[in-house]
Amino acid sequence: MEFQLSDLLHFWPIALGLGLMLLPVRWRWWGAAIVVILLAAATLGLGSKEWFGLDSPWVNPYTVRIEAFICITAIMAVSLNLINGITGLFSIGHAGFMVVGAYTAGIMTSLVFRLTGETGLALALPAFLLSLLAGGLAAAALGFLVGLPTLRLRGDYLAIATLGFGEIIGVLLKFITFHREEYGQVREIGGPRAIDGIPAMPGPMLPGIDARDMPILMGFVFSILLLACVVWAVRNFAFSSHGRACGAIREDEVAAEILGVDTVFYKVAAFVMGAFFAGVGGGLLAHWSNMVHPSMGGFLKSIEFLIIVYIGGIGSISGSILAAVVLTTLWELLAMLIHGADAWRMVIYGAILIAVILWRPKGLYGGREFRWLVPRGRTIDDGR
Repeated sequence: MEFQLSDLLHFWPIALGLGLMLLPVRWRWWGAAIVVILLAAATLGLGSKEWFGLDSPWVNPYTVRIEAFICITAIMAVSLNLINGITGLFSIGHAGFMVVGAYTAGIMTSLVFRLTGETGLALALPAFLLSLLAGGLAAAALGFLVGLPTLRLRGDYLAIATLGFGEIIGVLLKFITFHREEYGQVREIGGPRAIDGIPAMPGPMLPGIDARDMPILMGFVFSILLLACVVWAVRNFAFSSHGRACGAIREDEVAAEILGVDTVFYKVAAFVMGAFFAGVGGGLLAHWSNMVHPSMGGFLKSIEFLIIVYIGGIGSISGSILAAVVLTTLWELLAMLIHGADAWRMVIYGAILIAVILWRPKGLYGGREFRWLVPRGRTIDDGR
C-alpha cells in the first residue's frame, strides 16, 4: 500500500481517544463518556459521506478496523497485567489462553450455531455473545487446570511452566481437525490449515453506512464495549481488599503468607481471571480476523503482550491501555512506510522496550493511573 501524507488524517479518532484518556478528569463516568464519544465518532465518520453530503467519509473503514484491534490488544494487555503486574506472577504463555478462547468461540459460531451473513440479528447476537462467554470459560477452565499445580512454583520456574503450556497448546491445536459441509461437500478444517470462514460480529444495518462497512463498525463496537467491561472489572478488583492481597503477594509472598493471606488461592484466582479475559479477547480476535490459526497462540505473541505490559508499566491498568494504543498505531504507520515491516516487529518493539527501561524504568505510566480510573476518595497506592 502506497503511503500518502493524507493517510495520517484518517487516524484522528485514535488521537482523539488517546487525548480523552490523558485528560486530568476525575469524573467517575468519564470512561463511559470516552466510549460513547469514540463510538459516535466512528459511526458518524463512516456515514458522513451519505448523511452530510461530503466528498469522502470522515473516517476510513481501515482506521475503524485498527481501532477494534487496538481494543482487543488492550484487553490482552490488561488481563496479563492482572497476572504479572497486580499479582506479581511471571506468566509468558498468555497467548495460549487467547487462542483457546479464539478456537472455542470460532467453533461455536461457525460449526455449532452455523452463523452466516444472512442469519437474523435475533439469533446471531445471542449466539455470538454465548460464544464469547464459552471462549472465556474454556480459557478460564484451562487456566485453573494449569495454574493449580504450577502456581506453587515461583520466579523462573513459573515462567518456564507457562511457556511450556503455551507451546503444548499450539502443538495440540495443529492435530485437531473438524469437518464442515460447504456447497454440498464435506471439507476438513482446523489443524495446521486453521479454521476460516468465521462470521463477522453481528449487528443491525444502519442507513447511510455501506453494507461492507457495517461488520467493521460492529467489530469496533463489541471490542470497545468489552474493553470497557474488562477495565472496569480489573480496576474494581485492584482497588478491593482482594486486590490488596494480590499486591501483598507481589511485594513479598512469604510475608503475605505469614500475615494470613491465602497465597495459593489468590494466585490461582488472578490467573483464572486473567485467562478468562484473554479467552474473551481471543474470541473477539477470531471474529475480527474471520479465522483462527494455532500460530496465534505462539511464543512470540505472548512476548509481544509482555512487552506491551512492561512498556506501559507493571501494575498500571492505564499503562497497559496506553502502550497498546501507542504501539499498535505506531506499527500500523510503520507498515505503511516500510515494505515487509512485519519481519521487524519484534526488533522494533524490543528497541522501544530497551529505550523505555533506560528512560523510565517503571514504564510509561508505571505507578500511575488515569485520574478517572481511580475511585473517589482513594489514591493510587490503595490499588497497589
